[in-house]
Amino acid sequence: MTSRRDFLIAAAGTAGGISLAVTSGRAHATPAEMQDAIRKVTGGAPVRSGRVKLEVPPLIDNGNAVPLSVAVESPMTPAEHVRAIHVFTERNPLPGVLSVHLGPRAGRARVATRVRLADTQTVIAIAELSDGSFWSDSVHVVVTLSACLEEVTI
Repeated sequence: MTSRRDFLIAAAGTAGGISLAVTSGRAHATPAEMQDAIRKVTGGAPVRSGRVKLEVPPLIDNGNAVPLSVAVESPMTPAEHVRAIHVFTERNPLPGVLSVHLGPRAGRARVATRVRLADTQTVIAIAELSDGSFWSDSVHVVVTLSACLEEVTI
């Protein structure tokens, strides 16, 4: 039987190896990779504009801590509610930045956080509603001092 200590040491070693493999590659995703990530979430279903309000400042001095909030118009009842809110970026190392799963007991469909942005790019928020529909909003953000650009040399 493996001890907890041995398990944690093995997990830390594996996670460290994975993170080096990921960060030693390209520094940015592409718009095509972002669209692929969106397709994985939506299953290819159409995404309509509206019902979602993405708030991100249009000009950011420093991409290390960018305030971001997403609100979705929904009564949040058992019959009609927001199942999930997803945020995607086209130039971060990974296009999927945030996924929050909600239910009718959440009371309101609103999330707020801070994210890192690697460069000037478009940020897209997509909400999945209980009826299976997808709604979105997008904001183009200009970043003057980029984040997520640490380069690892092995």
